[in-house]
Amino acid sequence: MGVLRRGAVGQRGPAEPHGPTRMKHRRRRRGEAAAAAAAAACPATGTPSPFTPLPPRGGRGSLPPLLSERRFEMAQPSVILATASYDHSIKFWEAKSGRCYRTIQYLDSQINRLEITPDKRFLAAAGNPHIRLFDVNSNTQQPVISYDSHTSNVMAVGFHCDGNWMYSGSEDGTVRIWDLRTATCQREYESRAAVNTVVLHPNQKELISGDQNGNIRVWDLAANSCSCELVPEVDTAVRSLTVMWDGSMVVAANNRGTCYVWRLLKGTQTITCFEPLHKLQAHDGYILKCLLSPEFCDPNRYLATASSDHTVKIWNVDGFKLERTLVASSDNTARLWTMSGGEAIRVYTGHHKPVVCCALHDGAESTPS
Repeated sequence: MGVLRRGAVGQRGPAEPHGPTRMKHRRRRRGEAAAAAAAAACPATGTPSPFTPLPPRGGRGSLPPLLSERRFEMAQPSVILATASYDHSIKFWEAKSGRCYRTIQYLDSQINRLEITPDKRFLAAAGNPHIRLFDVNSNTQQPVISYDSHTSNVMAVGFHCDGNWMYSGSEDGTVRIWDLRTATCQREYESRAAVNTVVLHPNQKELISGDQNGNIRVWDLAANSCSCELVPEVDTAVRSLTVMWDGSMVVAANNRGTCYVWRLLKGTQTITCFEPLHKLQAHDGYILKCLLSPEFCDPNRYLATASSDHTVKIWNVDGFKLERTLVASSDNTARLWTMSGGEAIRVYTGHHKPVVCCALHDGAESTPS
């Protein structure tokens, strides 16, 4: 299941051969020695270690005054569904009827990723090389705020569960943490390869990133350093990462259609440890996205994988049996399927070029899908 390294990322030795996962445990140094080692291993900028989440203003999940003081022009829908396309537009849809009720023209770059804030008030659009934040409940074409420190395509974006800060990953080789109040980059972590995917562990204290060179890294926000490095397949790009809602499992999908599954354990030093669980050859083509089911699906747990082979596959996590195969294509639409029958019950039509990504917040969970 690849190679697992702990500790310094900046002092990497020769590439290790394929084979069983190998683990090296290293005691975390304390005090000044630990801070110095972390700074040398994984350079970071911004606030000093240990990481302290941004204090909320005006209550749980408050955003900057620029955002929180805005007057809403529309009633907030219970379900928010947004899509982005190569036609340089973002569309908001009534999920049940399929009617498009708002279009944002996004002319300055392509859109790589959409994400909705936990409170359903704002939509982040990751482009090249910026992130724009739009008011969900407004008709304006202009973003509320822009985050501009990246120098290349932004491929990943997400939010702390309280909406206190935002994280991103870019093809410029960095993972960044942003102060939502000031639009400034608070932290920067060097991956040394184009970052394709970043997820936040449910403990809200660790970011997990995957890059074009096949590296998976765990960034410990308290220690302000990289605590673990994992290489499932050398020189095979990690395209997508997903973590189970309770933090018990992580899945990495790569450029060869393979999913690697690990059980997540806590070590003696509160470091997340990876225990190999399963290797799944999910698709013939490269995987675009993988996603584990949210809490409200329990006790049934599923893994969804979407691929360049024009299929979405639903896997039962218990044994990783294939439950359903959904067939789609780059036909400029988005689709809603039933899990029970596997039928497309709604088609969202209106884009003029293929749909790149979508974001859904249906109110059934505390964080968006």
